[in-house]
Amino acid sequence: MTEDHGVIVAALTPRGKKGDLDFGAAFELIDRLCAARVRGIALFTAAGEYPAFNLQERTRLLYLAVKRSRVPLYAGAGSIGLDDSLSLAREAQRTGAEGVFLPPPYFFRYAQEEIGEFYLQFARQMGGGIPTYLANTPAVTTAIAPETAAGLLATGHFAGIVDPAADAVRFAAFPAAYLSGDDANMVESRRSGAHGVLSSAACAIPEIVVALDGALRHGNREQETRLESMLREFLGWADLFPFPVLVKVATGLRGVKMGTQSVPLSPGRQSQLDAFGVWFEGWLPALKRL
Repeated sequence: MTEDHGVIVAALTPRGKKGDLDFGAAFELIDRLCAARVRGIALFTAAGEYPAFNLQERTRLLYLAVKRSRVPLYAGAGSIGLDDSLSLAREAQRTGAEGVFLPPPYFFRYAQEEIGEFYLQFARQMGGGIPTYLANTPAVTTAIAPETAAGLLATGHFAGIVDPAADAVRFAAFPAAYLSGDDANMVESRRSGAHGVLSSAACAIPEIVVALDGALRHGNREQETRLESMLREFLGWADLFPFPVLVKVATGLRGVKMGTQSVPLSPGRQSQLDAFGVWFEGWLPALKRL
């Protein structure tokens, strides 16, 4: 039977004033997420904006974070090519990370034959040693087609897949974990048999995501309905902005220094963001009561 992974947080990466990695803020974020009783933390996924940081920064934070965290740490191994992804995965293995999330190479678009070969070469050269999850991130990389994912999972070389679609049935035939990769599909995915959630919203509002996941697993429909309504209210704001702008702002309003946004917002968008800040401050008491 495939293990239930619960809520794994797709953590943001705090930055300093010059855009460099803020290690102190990252440790504070890890402490807060552990206190919220998440089941795992994933560094340098798409939510963590992994292309913005070099391999040395990523491996150093991972090494220190594994020592700091009270829950399992997962490492995003996304990069522009196979060699860097292998280097990141080997460092993750060396540091004692729980597993790696591996998306297709970013920047260029690739045919499915090349996507499949990328993963097979990765598996051959890694030779096992650390659980590897396919990470389907079609918003930022080439999508992993269902037939490609099925072929890769059938090899037995991969521990599971993170996929934004709410389609647990598609992966039910494989002895591998299916993790929901889209907060908007969390409820539908869990109801249909997903083995866990990789949630970026949980970086800002872990109380809601963890409580909702518990309600779904225990069949508490009344609590589930209330918590899902709160999550969708938050996601409704998030949809107004480029990802992950709103999650960054909300996490900052919870007391973690996140640094500047990667891309400046237009005056109109900034006005909306100011309105969100007012709304979120008024919403926090209900959140804290959870």
